[in-house]
Amino acid sequence: MTPDLTTSSKSAKSGPSRSPGQRFKQLFARYKLLALLLAVAVIWIFFSFLTEGAFVTPRNLSNLLRQMSITGMLACGMVFVIIAGEIDLSVGSLLGLLGGVAAILDVTYHWPLALTLPAVMLLGIAIGFFNGWWSTYLRVPSFIVGLGGMLAYRGVLLGITGGSTIAPVSDNLVFIGQGYLPRIAGNALAVVLFVLLAVLTVRQRTNRQRYSLPVVPMWQDGVKIVAAGVILLAFVATLNRYGGIPVPVLLLLALLGVFTYIATQTVFGRRIYAVGSNLEATRLSGVNTNRVKLAIFALMGLMCAFGGLVNTARLAAGSPSAGSMGELDAIAACFIGGTSMRGGSGTVYGALIGALVMASLDNGMSMLDVDSYWQMIVKGGILVLAVWIDVVSGSNQR
Repeated sequence: MTPDLTTSSKSAKSGPSRSPGQRFKQLFARYKLLALLLAVAVIWIFFSFLTEGAFVTPRNLSNLLRQMSITGMLACGMVFVIIAGEIDLSVGSLLGLLGGVAAILDVTYHWPLALTLPAVMLLGIAIGFFNGWWSTYLRVPSFIVGLGGMLAYRGVLLGITGGSTIAPVSDNLVFIGQGYLPRIAGNALAVVLFVLLAVLTVRQRTNRQRYSLPVVPMWQDGVKIVAAGVILLAFVATLNRYGGIPVPVLLLLALLGVFTYIATQTVFGRRIYAVGSNLEATRLSGVNTNRVKLAIFALMGLMCAFGGLVNTARLAAGSPSAGSMGELDAIAACFIGGTSMRGGSGTVYGALIGALVMASLDNGMSMLDVDSYWQMIVKGGILVLAVWIDVVSGSNQR
């Protein structure tokens, strides 16, 4: 009896049948960003209901975004580190150390802000290079380098501050953490961002058509632009009802643009993904993988400097306990935002949405007076869940 060739060819084309669970995993992997935004919306609705609307007031949202900005700055650097297949556990202590140095230069030595800012940034880059040198050229695993740095930098911070708070810092430095963008400037910024998004969307569509690549229907791009415009309008209008856009949030938006450009539009960005995907193949193709990793750790040090400066300015003081558990919040933000623990995959905007999830949970549970140990349990559980989703989606793709 001869086989039914028609039936065989149909089954070969259609492939193995997939269960509803597998289809759900595929949809989640494809629309991970949308799922993250939906999760943020659910968290906000939940806490808004429990706090009788206090969670979504302009004042609280402004404080929430200001709080999230520090974790977001660390996440901008950490996402590159994880994509490259490494990890850095020293970022929380390094943030505290650099913030303490900024406070000492400002309060004790009365350095002007124009000297304090570049000095702290250069110190952050130098320490980042030092971490990267140990990991890349001396072959010490980055986990151990970060663990040692977490202890050593915290010890240096306690030594230079004498275990006491350094305060009060100057008004110029405080503005970095507590200042606001004027409302007119905030409105202008929203218009510029909307026009930029529209231009980039049209440009991307034109380039794909030029090279005969598939493009989504025009209405989908239109919906994306309109939705982004509505979000920008709501964002600026809400913050303008309470002072305006906070300076740390403005700085974070600028870093989002810079790091996204690096990741998607530069040779260095493509090499970061290549190093994390297959280190040996990338090295054999002629790329100096050690230099790539060294630059990544230097960027991580620079982000710690930004975070330390903003944290000291927000508190108006340099605290010896600043940055505690900061490394875990940054790593959790990256994993929640879709960065793969296996390396080679992740986005900057995903990491920042992950940071927003963490900050929303912190803020909402604090408003409800949830015990600190329950807050730690919830955050730890969400971190494990995020990594589990990454494992499941990864195994499903293979």
